[in-house]
Amino acid sequence: MLTVVYPYSEQPWLEKTVRHYTASPQVKKLLVVGNADRSFRIDGVEIFKTPAMSSSYVLAEVIDRVSTEYVLLVCPVAPVVPCTGSLDRLLYIASAADVGIIYADYRAYANGRAEDRHLIPYQAGSIRDDFDFGPVLLFSTEALRQAKGRTQDNEFRRAGLYDLRLKVATRYAVKHVPEVLFEVEEELKEDGTEKRERHFDYVDPVNIAVQKEMESAATNHLKRIGAYLPPIYKELDELKTSFPVELSVVIPVLNRRTTISDAIKSALSQKTDFSFNIIIVDNHSTDGTTDIVADMAARHAAVHHLVPESFSLQIGGCWNEAIHSKLCGRYAVQLDSDDLYADLDSLRKMYSFISSDDYAMVIGSYTLVDENMAIIPPGVIDHREWTDENGRNNALRINGLGAPRAFRTDLIRKIGFLNVSYGEDYAAALRISREYRIGRIYESVYLCKRWQGNTDASLPRERINRNNLFKDWVRTLEIAERQKINQANDR
Repeated sequence: MLTVVYPYSEQPWLEKTVRHYTASPQVKKLLVVGNADRSFRIDGVEIFKTPAMSSSYVLAEVIDRVSTEYVLLVCPVAPVVPCTGSLDRLLYIASAADVGIIYADYRAYANGRAEDRHLIPYQAGSIRDDFDFGPVLLFSTEALRQAKGRTQDNEFRRAGLYDLRLKVATRYAVKHVPEVLFEVEEELKEDGTEKRERHFDYVDPVNIAVQKEMESAATNHLKRIGAYLPPIYKELDELKTSFPVELSVVIPVLNRRTTISDAIKSALSQKTDFSFNIIIVDNHSTDGTTDIVADMAARHAAVHHLVPESFSLQIGGCWNEAIHSKLCGRYAVQLDSDDLYADLDSLRKMYSFISSDDYAMVIGSYTLVDENMAIIPPGVIDHREWTDENGRNNALRINGLGAPRAFRTDLIRKIGFLNVSYGEDYAAALRISREYRIGRIYESVYLCKRWQGNTDASLPRERINRNNLFKDWVRTLEIAERQKINQANDR
C-alpha cells in the first residue's frame, strides 16, 4: 500500500535507517532520492539520482514512479524511523478519512535526551511556508497526481514541495495525528543547541530567489481558493476630525522598569516640525515602572500616563485604550517599552510618509540590537519582499510585517486591535491591507532590542506552537473575509 521516499545522505546511518521501512509488509517500494554517488547501492532499494527534492520537476518524477495508494515522504536529511506499528496506524487513519496529507507528532533525540514534539492542527490559514509538519508526510497518491496535473504554475526549483502541498490542500483535507509515530535524531549546532528554522529567513537577502518562488506559489494558491486581492485600493476619507496633536507615540508597558525610561527619553528627543505627545498605557505594573512613568509625566508636559480601569487588557487592549483616548493625535506611532528610535528624525520620517500619501498605515524598518546596543544578525529588517502590487497577498504567507508601525487614528479606531499580546499588530495590518494601501520605509528608523527579558527571547516550543496556531487562525479568518469580497464582486 505504501511507497516510502527518503532523501539521500552520505552518512553511514542511511542504510540502517531505511531498513526500518523495508522490513514492513506495508511498504512496496522504498525510493532514495538525491545526488547519490554512482556506486551507492542498497539491496531492495530504488535509487533516483537527482538534485534535491525541492524542485517541482523532481517531485513530478517521483510521483510518476509511485504505484501504491499512499506515499510516505521523509523530509529532513536525518535518521527518521517509524515507531512500532506506526505505519499500520497511519494507513488505518488514511483509509478511514478522505484526506490528502497526514502528519503526526514525533519523538526527537539529541545529546542523549528525548523530547516528544507535539505539532499543531492545519487550517485554512496555515499557508505559511514554514508550517511545521514534523519529519514525515503521508500523501494520498491520487491527491498528488491531481496536484501534479496542474502544470501551469508548476516549475519551481526550490518551492516545489510547498507548492505541491498547497495544491493538495486546495481539494483535500490535511489531518494532524496527535500521536507520537516517528523518532528522529536531530542535528545540533556547534554549541550543542538545537537547530531551528531562523525566524528572519524570509527577509534575508541571501534567500531572495527562494522567497520569490514561495511568494509565487502562495499567490497562485490564493487565486485558486478565491482569496487573492488585486492591487486596487479604497481611497481614504478626508480627515475631518480634530485632534489635540498631529502625532502620538503609543507605548504599552507592563513591568519594564529597566527599559521604560530610555524608551520615553528616545521619544522625547525626537526633532519635529509638528506637534506630538507620548501616551504610555501602564498595564498595572508592579515592579516600579508605574513610579518611573508617573515621574516623567510630571516633568514633561508631552508625556501622558494612562492606567486602564480593566485588569484584563493585553497589548492590543492597551493600544485600544491609547487610540480611543482624547489625547491621541491624528496619527499613532508604535514604540515598544524596551525599544528605541534609531535617530532623532525617526518620527519626522514616519510622519512625512504617512501624511503625504494615501496610506492608512506605514511600516518602517528596524535594526536588531542586543542589550548593549550592539547590532546582532541579521541586522536591518526592512521587509523588501513587500510590493504595492502583491504585498497584501504575500502578507498571508509570512509571519510579520515589520516595525515601527504608524496608523491613521480615525481608521484604526474603526478597526481596533485584538486584545492579545501576540499578533495584534499583524491582525490589524492584514485587516487594513484588505482595503487600503500600506506604505513602507526601507531605511532603519527603529532599534529593536533582543535581551533576556524580551518577550521574544528563547521561547519554549509550546509557546512557539501557541503563537503559530494563533496567527494561522488570524489568517484563516482573513482568508474567509477576502473570499467573501471576491464572491460579492463576482455576482
